[in-house]
Amino acid sequence: MISSVLVANRGEIACRVFRTCADLGIRTVAVHSDADADALHARVADTAVRLPGAAPAETYLRGDLIVKAALASGAGAVHPGYGFLSENPGFARAVLDAGLVWIGPPPQAIEAMASKTRAKQLLGIEPLHEVTEADLPVLVKAAAGGGGRGMRIVRRLEELPAALEGARAEAASAFGDGEVFVEPYLEHGRHVEVQILADTHGTVWPLGTRDCSLQRRHQKVIEEAPAPGLTPALADELRTLAVRAARAVSYTGAGTVEFLVADGRAHFLEMNTRLQVEHPVTEAVFGIDLVAEQIRIAEGHALGTEPPRARGHAIEARLYAEDPAHGWAPQTGTLHRLAVPDGVRLDTGYTDGDTIGVHYDPMLAKVVAHAPTRAEAVRRLAGALESAAIHGPVTNRDLLVRSLRHPEFTAARMDTGFYDRHLGDLAEPATDPHAPLAAALADAHGRSRFGGWRNVPSQPQVKRYEMAGEEHEVRYRHTRDGLAADGVRVVHADARLVVLEVDGVRRKFEVARYGDQVHVGATRLTALPRFPDPAAQLAPGSLIAPMPGTVVRVADGLTEGATVQAGQGLIWVEAMKMQHMIPAPTAGTLSALHARPGQQVEPGMLLAVVQPT
Repeated sequence: MISSVLVANRGEIACRVFRTCADLGIRTVAVHSDADADALHARVADTAVRLPGAAPAETYLRGDLIVKAALASGAGAVHPGYGFLSENPGFARAVLDAGLVWIGPPPQAIEAMASKTRAKQLLGIEPLHEVTEADLPVLVKAAAGGGGRGMRIVRRLEELPAALEGARAEAASAFGDGEVFVEPYLEHGRHVEVQILADTHGTVWPLGTRDCSLQRRHQKVIEEAPAPGLTPALADELRTLAVRAARAVSYTGAGTVEFLVADGRAHFLEMNTRLQVEHPVTEAVFGIDLVAEQIRIAEGHALGTEPPRARGHAIEARLYAEDPAHGWAPQTGTLHRLAVPDGVRLDTGYTDGDTIGVHYDPMLAKVVAHAPTRAEAVRRLAGALESAAIHGPVTNRDLLVRSLRHPEFTAARMDTGFYDRHLGDLAEPATDPHAPLAAALADAHGRSRFGGWRNVPSQPQVKRYEMAGEEHEVRYRHTRDGLAADGVRVVHADARLVVLEVDGVRRKFEVARYGDQVHVGATRLTALPRFPDPAAQLAPGSLIAPMPGTVVRVADGLTEGATVQAGQGLIWVEAMKMQHMIPAPTAGTLSALHARPGQQVEPGMLLAVVQPT
């Protein structure tokens, strides 16, 4: 019997595995980088072991250090989570060679499916070896790893060399393996997958289907189970193919077989030999704990002859600290508060006051709703996200709410090109025209010493806020009866709650302030100084770093004095294992170039200036 488990991972997935271990009475061991010394997963484990020496981004890839940590802490088993070394057969062998229990599939099964090119060949599918105009569009894809890293869509042949170079660099950085391959890109396919669970006694359970079509940068954003709109025949075919893939490599444990479904046909993508981020929707529908099942299988227990019966519908949304309106740029800073209403599941690796750093994936949490029908699950999740308190950096919360309520999604007509078509309408942050006034009234009450009124007439008080990139000025007055503003009736105002009556309709505004950052309901504001600093104004055409990271590339031949076109890629910054292209904001002449490859940059740092023509 397993009595202690080390999770060779971090963040949300480590906390998720620890939760099941605690339920089973199993002692938990965390490993952490120096950057994660105070991370939630390191705090909630029974024991935490520092992984020394490596840079933060590489720490969790040091299998030798993790095995030493397991032995030093007395852990009897290792759970790999997902990402990092979870699909590394060498790490699995090292764990087994150390006499530890590996809570995952056999190393040979991981190896057989580790390379997407070899996995396809195993199932009789060959990648493209020579690309012609007739093959376009194509997808350049990393042979190892996942999560959208090392992927590029190519629509013109002349774009292929740069796409191959960029994908190789990103894959090598994220997975330590720069191998890439090319396959046809299906424009309007759906990403559908099958969860499998296999024991060491020859039983393989296909646990239904999941739809993961809503993706940004080939990384999933919203997932649901079961996949809606499939014919019974196609659903049966997907389950059959998934079981066949598992049996082809003598698979055991939890895994996922992924397909692209187009024109009623299933096209094999890959097999993920690990637990997936979206596993909670399958757990909700089938009423099982997949982590507990992984542990039972690793202990040698047999599955039943038939899987449990599916009930209802579940949908998961991934909450990211990122700005969808500005190239999905990852965000950093303090997460002051994260709270969702009762009735939904929250899986997270953060708690109030934690810092969102620069070294790892910017996913804050997974929010999951389960209901008897798909429509009810969609409504429940959208409502929970809309009313959640998410105070801190910019997130994709508003995008998630709008996506869940989009007619194409509610009618289950979505595909992997959903955000290509609709991002402009979905990405803008939610704003409330009365939020700046509510923020000002709450601040005025909080600063008042004498009940908030004056005995003599006075000029209106003026405050300025930035909301969704625009400046808003609001005015209010202190009166004998309290605070007042034109056009509304102030029913109540204190530092945390403002109630306004507008055209006979009474509305409540919950207000939270953290320095200059103000959250009014779901609206995020920045309090502006009374007198702006002229020196802080940037020249037109300035390129600034949108996130902390490293400059990995400057466009070939780019020098001061060069002529550039609007939208032309000039500088590439790598952050959280992904490369972000910074384009020219306008056509013109490059009048200044400060960025250099290898340079560490912070948000707001001036990288270059394009003098508009």
